[in-house]
Amino acid sequence: MGRCIAAPETHIGYIYQVTDGWRAFFIFSLCLQLVSWALVIYWSRCHWSNHPISRTLQAHIQPPHSNWGSVAASVNDEFRRIDKFATGAPGARLIVTDSWVLKVTTYHVYMALQSDCHVTVTESRQHQLSPDTASPTQILTLRVHSINPAIRPFDIWLNSMEYAELREKLHAPIRTSANVVIHQTLSDLFLETFRAQVELNPPYTLPSGQELEPCIGCMQVPASTKLIRLCHTEGADTECQQCFCRPMWCLSCLGRWFASRQDQQRPETWLSSRVPCPTCRARFCILDICMVH
Repeated sequence: MGRCIAAPETHIGYIYQVTDGWRAFFIFSLCLQLVSWALVIYWSRCHWSNHPISRTLQAHIQPPHSNWGSVAASVNDEFRRIDKFATGAPGARLIVTDSWVLKVTTYHVYMALQSDCHVTVTESRQHQLSPDTASPTQILTLRVHSINPAIRPFDIWLNSMEYAELREKLHAPIRTSANVVIHQTLSDLFLETFRAQVELNPPYTLPSGQELEPCIGCMQVPASTKLIRLCHTEGADTECQQCFCRPMWCLSCLGRWFASRQDQQRPETWLSSRVPCPTCRARFCILDICMVH
């Protein structure tokens, strides 16, 4: 139609006057339109039950879901929650909700029920350049297997820096191949050591009648730490101060706060350092952190 207006001398509007090449191109374009509309009509039959995404949902019909629409409603409800894990480029998006593992590509949606699947880390690749950070990036390949025979295994790709966050959200077991080494960030390694050290400190017993509030850092888990000046009993100096705040932070958020206040060029001094309380600014060390029981 555009050539009919822009180049009328080619006589494109008269199918019998054009060359065989243009005639074949016109017939091919017309057939492509007809096939496309026929495919859309086929998909739309029986309330779109023939659509590829509908067929993927139908593979998960089991109690309490009676049809694929009920499965779709369950996925929609969990997707709207703010605590889902989502990462990846728009053309290969990975989304993990409380019950589902979803891989959303440009033309297809792969999904598996967490209770029916297990995940295996099959490969790791090191990239020296990353669009997000100036440091090298490790990309992990994870294969999702489902015990549902109607679900084919599919691969997902993940930055190793997000691996710990994925493990917190994913309830399905994760196995790692023997030849794969996952490189954690310095902050992740510190948080593991920080948690192990805090668990060695004396616990804090919550007074009767007092209830734990959500952590004010993440608002997702209850507060689990209390700052009590204990380092003087260990023979240390008296730079630490008594904190009178009630339990307000979970251990992960407090550990991230502790790490963020350190000299990033001297990680060997982190555990022996003192930082201000994020609420009242009273200085404390790692020996002053008690888990709430």
